[in-house]
Amino acid sequence: MRLATIIPENGSIALAAVSVDVDRFVGLHAFLSFFGSKELPGNPAAPMEQFLPILMPRLSEFTRKLSDWPEHEKVFQKRGGKSSRARKLLPPVMRPSTFRDFYAFEQHVRAARSRRGLDMVAAWYEIPVFYFSNPNSLIADNNTVFAPAGSQELDYELELGVVIGKRGRDIPPIRAWEHVAGFTIINDFSARDLQRAEMEVGLGPAKGKDFATVVGPTLVTRDEVSDRISGEKISLEMRARLNGRNLSFGNTSALHHSFPKMIAQASRDADLFPGDLIGSGTVGTGCILELGAENTGGWLKPGDTIELEIEKLGVLRTRVIARNA
Repeated sequence: MRLATIIPENGSIALAAVSVDVDRFVGLHAFLSFFGSKELPGNPAAPMEQFLPILMPRLSEFTRKLSDWPEHEKVFQKRGGKSSRARKLLPPVMRPSTFRDFYAFEQHVRAARSRRGLDMVAAWYEIPVFYFSNPNSLIADNNTVFAPAGSQELDYELELGVVIGKRGRDIPPIRAWEHVAGFTIINDFSARDLQRAEMEVGLGPAKGKDFATVVGPTLVTRDEVSDRISGEKISLEMRARLNGRNLSFGNTSALHHSFPKMIAQASRDADLFPGDLIGSGTVGTGCILELGAENTGGWLKPGDTIELEIEKLGVLRTRVIARNA
């Protein structure tokens, strides 16, 4: 299934929905009710995270039902149901309770540290480390971003995102996939000059990351990519294009720290909740910092369009504009 939060073409309220074909959606409340779910949020416009625990035990079943949607649609319409095109896509989970972004691809970590004149830290190989990013700064597909005040070095970051669907604490790696609702694409925009200055303090990125994280275009449920999961490893091709020019290539199989290990670390003595977002960190070659601005035509600038693509998940597009004084 492809899940999304949309503004319907004839509406103005955000709606958690499921894609029933290329460009039509059905609200999750109506969809689940039609297929006999007994426990539903009281508000049909409830946010995505309230539907995920209901979907989780029946992901494969609902995906099969969607494959037969044309057979169900006439009955659905007779019962007063209707589909809608999206006037606007929003982030699949609009405001997750937490957003943890990890640092799990060795090639990226090694290259980024090398550009700062630093060697690898031995502890990195043992500990899946993350920072807390701003869950209120999420931006949807086909939207615009601008560099924050005082920054001249705007960068993209190509990442795979996981959305938690089942609450858990102290989750062992062997059970971690059971807590994953699905996958999405993350573009963790970074102001490298701001980030460079504040990380000299030694605490981690803050305002260099605080302004915009693009997430989407949809949330693809775990069962849809199960053929690419083997044990702890997931294998999906990743790429990035700037103004149509291919810049970044990678595969999620290169993760040194697997998502099950990231989830185990994130949940150690802490609760994970449905809707929580976990980022992989940047894939190798997945940003201008790593590639070198001298090799990419410079940092991102107004008028640029960046497209991130991950196999099976789609394409996440963002246009850079000037910051309004």
